[in-house]
Amino acid sequence: MKSSRKAWAVAATLGVLAASGATIAAATPSPKSAPKHTSEEDRLQKLYKEAVAEGGRLVVYAGDKPGQADYLKSAFVKKFPKMKVDIVVDFSKNHDARVDNQIAEHHVVADVVHLQTVDDFPRWKKEGVLQKYKPVGWDKVFDQIKDKDGYYTGLFFFAFSNVTAAKLGDDAPVEAKDFLKPEFKNKLVFTYPNDDDAVLYYFKQLTDKYGFDYLKKLLAQNPKFVRGTQDSADLVGSGDYVASFGTSGGVPGVAETTLPKKSPWVAWPQTGAILKKAPHKAAAKLYLSWLLSKDAQHNSIGTWSARTDVAAPADRKGIFDYENMNPLGLGEFMSNRTALDRYKARINLYVGDVKGVNPSDPQGVLGLHPVNQDGTQG
Repeated sequence: MKSSRKAWAVAATLGVLAASGATIAAATPSPKSAPKHTSEEDRLQKLYKEAVAEGGRLVVYAGDKPGQADYLKSAFVKKFPKMKVDIVVDFSKNHDARVDNQIAEHHVVADVVHLQTVDDFPRWKKEGVLQKYKPVGWDKVFDQIKDKDGYYTGLFFFAFSNVTAAKLGDDAPVEAKDFLKPEFKNKLVFTYPNDDDAVLYYFKQLTDKYGFDYLKKLLAQNPKFVRGTQDSADLVGSGDYVASFGTSGGVPGVAETTLPKKSPWVAWPQTGAILKKAPHKAAAKLYLSWLLSKDAQHNSIGTWSARTDVAAPADRKGIFDYENMNPLGLGEFMSNRTALDRYKARINLYVGDVKGVNPSDPQGVLGLHPVNQDGTQG
């Protein structure tokens, strides 16, 4: 999702002391002693000082292809220039396994994770491996996408829908059945649904609504399948490929993103948390608080906000207002791994085994404990 992935988050306590045998009358505090409202910016600056004192270092694990999180890193470092930040990007399904392994080995190098694998976070909370923390902006986050106890929270919403070549104009496919038109034979490109659970969920909704006959007709169009949702989007408008769904973004000026009006599509809260054994907890708290701050949610994320007090992107409805999209659906789908794996196995019969290198780590350098995209091991 290039547009959203690159474009792509003190009350004083007064005590009353009484000496033995003394009588103390309660007094109403004067206006000067009343607690002052602390702005989000004030809280961020306090966290910034703490993060710098800690060493000014931060390592974030994010999905899904290198470059997609650069917009977040750039905005964060611009605001907090004393911070050294690496956002290590890989498929979420690789990062969650990497995190599990780091925890098991007692060798955690990641501070913050924000991933598509939303089903991991309740599990990690239950396992006791997340740091409880309610960032700046917590009270404004949609209740549906945050842990009530403060162990994890949705940070922003990603969406997969249609990406079509700009040159198609009004002839671009919008609804799922439009992709079956004869003129699009040999011109469609998709991400392997058996390689990405959000894409798999997209296909699941289509086969639930239109049956597996729809999938058979779609495959009769002889589409190309690739690894990585960014790769499928980037191919649209270049060469012979003119349309895709189950992705987002595309090359600006070459491809356009549209939402189906009737067909199902997918959006979900990209969810984040601080690991309990994070090496740089102050920096992690600063990052999550910045990302959920009203300023960052309005100016830096380029997609639907996790906050109730930030408007939807231009020309879009509120994230919970679409009749043909449930932003909590992906989490529900992924939480039943037995059913998911059963459906994935069936889809595999139709599209075949996944082929190609991991576009997030084509040289295989990330390994077990990466602290940057070059594969430096922490």
